[in-house]
Amino acid sequence: MLVEPDGVLEKVASGTVWAEGPVWLAESRTLRFSDIPNNRILEFSEDSGELRVHREDVEFTNGRTLDLDGSVLQCSHGRRAVERERDGLVEVVVDRWAGVPFNSPNDVIVKSDGTIWFTDPSYGIRKPDEGHPGELEYGDHFVFRFDPRDGSVTPVVIDVEMPNGLAFSPDESLLYVADSGVAPPNGVRDPNRPGGHSIHCYDVFDGRLCKNGREFVEVNPGLPDGIRVDETGNVWSSSGDSVQVFAPSGERVEQVRVPETVANLCFGGDDGRTLYITATTSLYRIRTTVRDTVAVRRSSAGGR
Repeated sequence: MLVEPDGVLEKVASGTVWAEGPVWLAESRTLRFSDIPNNRILEFSEDSGELRVHREDVEFTNGRTLDLDGSVLQCSHGRRAVERERDGLVEVVVDRWAGVPFNSPNDVIVKSDGTIWFTDPSYGIRKPDEGHPGELEYGDHFVFRFDPRDGSVTPVVIDVEMPNGLAFSPDESLLYVADSGVAPPNGVRDPNRPGGHSIHCYDVFDGRLCKNGREFVEVNPGLPDGIRVDETGNVWSSSGDSVQVFAPSGERVEQVRVPETVANLCFGGDDGRTLYITATTSLYRIRTTVRDTVAVRRSSAGGR
């Protein structure tokens, strides 16, 4: 059982247009997330139960995660970049490949070797309420790997139509990538392109090469947006009516019904077993019996 036997879905905050990009900040016991169309970042306090505006006019931030040093990495649609927020200061980490800007980085994760992996669909340059008008400078939508040690930027997945959420398996031998291609940014789907609503899976070789891409699961209703992997390897995915959980075999083993379309999710709380869910206008939470694989991996590495 992945949800506590007496676990009940609780709405803890509301008032957003499209809530996205949650990350748990253990030191302050807060959940930080984006309200993309309102161009602001919000924080929910687990201590007080209050929702406050963290920053406004943030250039349409979306997905975020913690870097190995504890700073917040976040995707900026407006800046077409992955940026870092630390001690109240924001700096661009990476914003181009092969001499041209990205589309609009959407979600980001950090591997245990410190490399930063992120998806680059085009919602921020094609949807007027999520960024600024722009062009596909490199002509497609890729998943990239940025290595801060040498500054290299490498496409690692090029065959997912609209890459969105992403997550590693507990041992980082697999990379899961959500495809939201069934909902193209401009609302018009090209029949010659294969986008759908599946989570794809890739074998990771040498910590940097993604091969043997295949469909892991098709998510219905709606589509997979944000995803997470727990400590036992289960994949937790957003969908049109719930959070759906899939075993490594692809079998659906849990479903948390949510009364709004789910955009993203993350684990938090003092023990890491509170699942926070960003769903359209509201923030929800429910208690689980597992933790995020990232939290477990970092704690076993001595809190690095």
